[in-house]
Amino acid sequence: MEDLSQAIRAALLTGEPRAKVKATRKLVRDWRRGALRPGFAVEMPDRPQWPAQLELLPPSQMSKRGRGGSEKNRIALWHSLAHIEFVAIDLALDMVGRFGARMDKAFIGDFLHVAADEAMHFALIERKLHRMGVAYGDLPAHSGLWDAAYETRGDVLARLAVVPMVLEARGLDVTPAMLDRARAQGDEQGARILERILDDEIRHVRAGSTHFSKICDRRGENAENCWKMLVKRHFRGIIKPPFNDSARLAAGLPRELYAALA
Repeated sequence: MEDLSQAIRAALLTGEPRAKVKATRKLVRDWRRGALRPGFAVEMPDRPQWPAQLELLPPSQMSKRGRGGSEKNRIALWHSLAHIEFVAIDLALDMVGRFGARMDKAFIGDFLHVAADEAMHFALIERKLHRMGVAYGDLPAHSGLWDAAYETRGDVLARLAVVPMVLEARGLDVTPAMLDRARAQGDEQGARILERILDDEIRHVRAGSTHFSKICDRRGENAENCWKMLVKRHFRGIIKPPFNDSARLAAGLPRELYAALA
């Protein structure tokens, strides 16, 4: 019987988008029904595989996504969202594969659930792109999300602090405005996709903040002080308003936690 880490590594090293989605969904199903051994026999790759045709540019060279309603702007926005969700699959899988051996079953189950959600989000956006006449990989993207995660590869607390509690939390801030623009443009189907993503991301951030606090408690650390220290050490970006305070609070992030770093 294959162990969990082997299935995760295989999914991470699958670059074709639909194949990665299928591999992720299958390993999560297999884990839930007991068809994977709870083992961590193999190491995770330094980088996952992405589509061969995807052109990667430095973040500074990426064109800005306009707020206008032109078809070009809309395609650029949805392609960017597809890339975010595609990388998010790898981030959730790597969280389990890299740190799961030292974590409890709740940690493993929560982040496998996150991986399945991200695979579903990507599939929804990919289908929307196809209806717009393009495919994921037709436009450039950047590796900033994965680079930020790789910076935290040596410490599960640092990974939790940066990925769910900073990067995914930022999604809680910006998604409502995108949702409103989609509705204003008459894109009700796109708005429903964004509503689903926003609801799921609140749960994803809450999983990160919950396990961060649990690990801090086990280590005898003050969670608030530890989070601020780890973000200052490992996150090279800026935590900036406006904040979706209500969504962040529902996700376990009170304003006093992050406002001091803004």
